[in-house]
Amino acid sequence: MGQTVSTEARAMYNAGLSGLTYWSPNVNVFRDPRWGRGQETPGEDPFVVSKYAVNYVRGLQEVDEGGNSTGDKLKVSSCCKHYTAYDVDKWKGVDRFHFDAKVTKQDLEDTYQPPFKSCVEEGHVSSVMCSYNRVNGIPTCADPDLLQGVIRGQWGLDGYIVSDCDSIEVYYHYINYTATPEDAVALALKAGLNMNCGTYLGDYTENAVKQKKVDESVVDQALIYNYIVLMRLGFFDGDPKSLTFGNLGPSDVCTSDNQQLALDAAKQGIVLLNNKGALPLSKNNIKNLVAIGPNANATEVMISNYAGIPCRFVSPLQGLQKYISTVSYEPGCSSVKCGNESLIEAAVKAATIADTVVLVVGLDQSIEEESLDRENLTLPGFQQKLVVEVANATDGTVILVVMSASPIDISFAKKLTSIGGILWVGYPGQDGGDAIAQVIFGDYNPGGRTPFTWYPQAYVDEVPMTDMNMRANTTSNFPGRTYRFYTGNSIYEFGHGLSYSTFSNFIISCPSTILIQLTTNLSNTISNGQAIDLSTVNCNNLTFELVIGVRNNGTRDGTHVILVFWKPASSAEVSGAPNVELVGFERVEVKSGKTESVTVKVDVCKGLSVVDSEGKRKLITGEHTILVGSPSEGQVRHHFNVRLPAESGDKGIVST
Repeated sequence: MGQTVSTEARAMYNAGLSGLTYWSPNVNVFRDPRWGRGQETPGEDPFVVSKYAVNYVRGLQEVDEGGNSTGDKLKVSSCCKHYTAYDVDKWKGVDRFHFDAKVTKQDLEDTYQPPFKSCVEEGHVSSVMCSYNRVNGIPTCADPDLLQGVIRGQWGLDGYIVSDCDSIEVYYHYINYTATPEDAVALALKAGLNMNCGTYLGDYTENAVKQKKVDESVVDQALIYNYIVLMRLGFFDGDPKSLTFGNLGPSDVCTSDNQQLALDAAKQGIVLLNNKGALPLSKNNIKNLVAIGPNANATEVMISNYAGIPCRFVSPLQGLQKYISTVSYEPGCSSVKCGNESLIEAAVKAATIADTVVLVVGLDQSIEEESLDRENLTLPGFQQKLVVEVANATDGTVILVVMSASPIDISFAKKLTSIGGILWVGYPGQDGGDAIAQVIFGDYNPGGRTPFTWYPQAYVDEVPMTDMNMRANTTSNFPGRTYRFYTGNSIYEFGHGLSYSTFSNFIISCPSTILIQLTTNLSNTISNGQAIDLSTVNCNNLTFELVIGVRNNGTRDGTHVILVFWKPASSAEVSGAPNVELVGFERVEVKSGKTESVTVKVDVCKGLSVVDSEGKRKLITGEHTILVGSPSEGQVRHHFNVRLPAESGDKGIVST
């Protein structure tokens, strides 16, 4: 996807219609299900977000010449945003400009920072954007520890640090963090900011230098970082038409291959949440199909936010019409807000004479978007009433399609016996209608997994969105956040997703013991449950391979996403370890009745370390557990020990 986006970006640039700096991707973890910008992210898990970030950034930036990636040149410049602990836009009167995120060292290290660290260290992103909010009292764009200290000092950013738009003005004007605009500018520059999306650096830097609030050399260094990225993009290499991407133009935009990729991505992302045997539908058995719902004929809704001009639209209704030409349509609601019941009666009447109903409900940018967080998890307005009355009115099959970026409490729908299947489709892009129809009618066997926990409404009734804590706290009755720490009940758990096939996982090989070498002369008599500081462990090449077998027991070919979770050893020395944590995932295509093997590589220091209350990573000795598969599909467990060598010749990874 990243490569395709950057190719089209270069083509648009050559036509004079775009630049070459793209402030994407958003790599904030989807911590709270109400966040309006969750649609921009790949989910609630830091490992998934990190993998996405690295691959998307590389796809955007890397210049592939003759099969070799050239490290210095940039195809386009990517930017990982919004650094850091940013995921409150506007919720119950609290907005991102005024919000002070109170974050523990533990949560910062193992939840909020990992995607950004991966962006810089593994993806080699050329820019990082600091956010509007404060973290523990300090605006992120004015924090020298977060910017100069971590991004550039610890992680080694090769590029520039940019503010979110008008962030300097925000902390001067909105929260009065500094006495003057010159103070605000000086603070940002000295903290490590190199570019301001906005006017403050342009308006006040000269005066800040004259007033000796910031040294001119700091300004020079900021300019150097910016110009280096321009040089890497080829701005000073001569005639653009003679350079690597100079031949790209309008004909390279909206190509058939690119549009097929969009369709494939949409299909891969669809999650089959429930199936009572109703799916897939057979077009030969349908006489009267009706599409109902405020998103049943959606177009622009499907492309979410920050979208360009699509090549075309195929709405869900249009997709269904390619299978059943006589599909009838009733919106049921005039919009997703569904503020009145006036259209429900007509929808119910259409359902009574239909043998098949496809209900497409959900959200859009009027409910969840930048600067607009949700306050509840239910379907807006009278949508739930629409679903219930339509489902109760028909004697036929009802398929519920949920189009939204974030989870919705649809527990009521799971209980309705007439609803034979439920799909979550996200915002599926320009060809979403084709993707939905192909899944519903079985031309594509779904294999998507939900990237977040589906909480009940009671969760958000109890948990303020502004509480940044991840870990459960029994004293305060705080249930925790995301599958890693949540202790309550879920409608659907992270990683849930069904198929029209039945897959079984089994472990072919995995180490029984992992021996760790220390870089210091600590005693080798360390007992189980001891937390060893990761800085004392020799992490070089400390990886192991997990070989998993996947058998397709069904009658259909299909793709299966293998999820590998890890449950850490217990230790009295570290509190707040995750319940479980994802350490690997792979998608594999398996033919009906066949078995495929998949190898998942696990980095011990990155994947199997926990974080203590001081934000220090630790490796726990003792028995750890690998769990293959999501909780809803039946997990295969494997136990292994992490320990020090018993003697000098005892080293390496011991396999089963």
